[in-house]
Amino acid sequence: MKSIKNLIFILCFTAFYISFAQEKQKITIEYAGIGYTDSEIEDGAKVFLRDKSKQVHFIHKGINMWCDKAVYYEDQDFIEAYSNVVMKQGDSINMVAKYVEYSGKTQLAFASGNVVLTEPQSTLTTDTLHFDRTKQQAYYNTGGTVVRDSSGTITSQIGRYYMNVSKYQFVKNVVLVNPQYTLKTERLDFFTENGHAYLFGPSTITGETSNVYCERGFYDTNNNTGHFQRNAKIDYDNRTVEGDSLYFDRNKSFASATNNITVTDTINQSIVKGHYAEVWRAKDSVFITKRALAITVQERDSVYVHADTLMVTGKPENRITRAYYNAKLYKSDLAGKSDSIHVDHKNGLTQLINLSRFDSTDAFAIKRKPILWNMGNQMTGDTIHLISNVKTEKLDSLKVFDNAFLVSKDTLSNDGFNQIKGQRLIGLFRDNELYNVDIIKNAEVIYYSRNGENELVGINKSKSGSINIKIEEKAIEEIRLINQIDGELSPESKFPNSAKRLRGFDWRGDERPMSVEDLFKDDAPITLPKIKGLDDYVPPEEFIDKSVTERIEDAGKATPNKPNKAARNLPKQNNVAPLNTSTNTISTKKEAPKKKDQ
Repeated sequence: MKSIKNLIFILCFTAFYISFAQEKQKITIEYAGIGYTDSEIEDGAKVFLRDKSKQVHFIHKGINMWCDKAVYYEDQDFIEAYSNVVMKQGDSINMVAKYVEYSGKTQLAFASGNVVLTEPQSTLTTDTLHFDRTKQQAYYNTGGTVVRDSSGTITSQIGRYYMNVSKYQFVKNVVLVNPQYTLKTERLDFFTENGHAYLFGPSTITGETSNVYCERGFYDTNNNTGHFQRNAKIDYDNRTVEGDSLYFDRNKSFASATNNITVTDTINQSIVKGHYAEVWRAKDSVFITKRALAITVQERDSVYVHADTLMVTGKPENRITRAYYNAKLYKSDLAGKSDSIHVDHKNGLTQLINLSRFDSTDAFAIKRKPILWNMGNQMTGDTIHLISNVKTEKLDSLKVFDNAFLVSKDTLSNDGFNQIKGQRLIGLFRDNELYNVDIIKNAEVIYYSRNGENELVGINKSKSGSINIKIEEKAIEEIRLINQIDGELSPESKFPNSAKRLRGFDWRGDERPMSVEDLFKDDAPITLPKIKGLDDYVPPEEFIDKSVTERIEDAGKATPNKPNKAARNLPKQNNVAPLNTSTNTISTKKEAPKKKDQ
């Protein structure tokens, strides 16, 4: 019997405790100057007004609210707060508005009229704001502005703030204005603690000296650095950098690019391509490697330069292009190879250079020697200078320094070659065709002499102080030996095979690039790195989702004969156009040596 009494006591105490705990979960009025009931408002509603010293103050589960006037609907645990409303959650979240509705059952709040939400790193201003304390989210869809001192001001049509992770999610007409730049995008995820911004959809970052475009990107607003993918490009004054993935450092005026890169110089009408590049704006320099290709765009015939590494430096009016390690040059009527190529765009000077690191005793030194082909002529030497007219974009002259050697195939014989060598060579061009050549000092010649019917008269092998050659219609028209002439014309039958080649002869016609694709035929296949970038944009769940709807429905069950106040002023679903969800992943792939690079 005693045990039954104890059980009844325990049950009664537990029921009382639960009832008391539930009662404590309801909204509590901490202070009011005046309180009264008003039957004209609603039966059972209580009205509270402030006095001269304090505002009306009420609390609920760690939240404090102050206002000048409040109407409390006790049966639905719902309050309306009017005039100078202040709502605080802990020490970090503070909101002010002209009007606030709050349900103690759903923990949903609705604020309107000059709403300002403040957290330690940012301030949100909007006209209407929805606040879900259960999810710790705030939401607006009538336009809002977020100010963060170090990042700038962000405006958007729709926005949501995730308090647990200090993250804003902005949607539609998103604009971030910073003193140094303006960022525009359609979707922006922004973390207030570290200033990290994630861009989705067509996005631009416009500054005084640079413009960035991408369709997926990341930008660190604290450090002014970013990564960009999907049709990404950076406009740097007179240069545009494009690539599968771009890195940008605003403070250093530096950009780098990876995979399928194009750097366009709009002033000098030149393009540089490759698979890794670095651009230094302040130094006016571009470094590019991995199948690097420089294109000087000309109206009639562009010039292509390929090498392991390319560097373009200097202001537009004094631009220099350097190509080093296995450099090659091609245009329709001209081609060349050397260890390095140096182009002075202002003066129209192109230098084909053999670096001194290659000793003359090296078995492969001849193969590395600078070589130039024009029409049917092959020219080699220790260094070759090619001069162009910068106004007409036509070849003007060339100079071959030391060990100059000119070879052209005699097309009517099987293995005959016209050969001229000497210490230096100076050639002149007319309409991009070589028409005059002077061989200076220690000149030697082997020439297949033919009559008007192209019959072989004999083979001339001579030496002289210098030689002048006239070329017409791509064939040698005249050879003049000057000073200290020693030689003779011999019939082919009396000319020994061992004498048909001058010392140092090396016919390299099979190395000549005949197209842009040929510039890459000796390159080994390369493997491009995999670039993942940002994942596709995942739209957030609706602010009023299934779980919130259930809370609202449960709140109205206690008063089935009255309108459910918790269901008032809910945000409407927004019809936001989806973003393009095409993949941003670039697969690791092998690139064929003959891949077309233009």
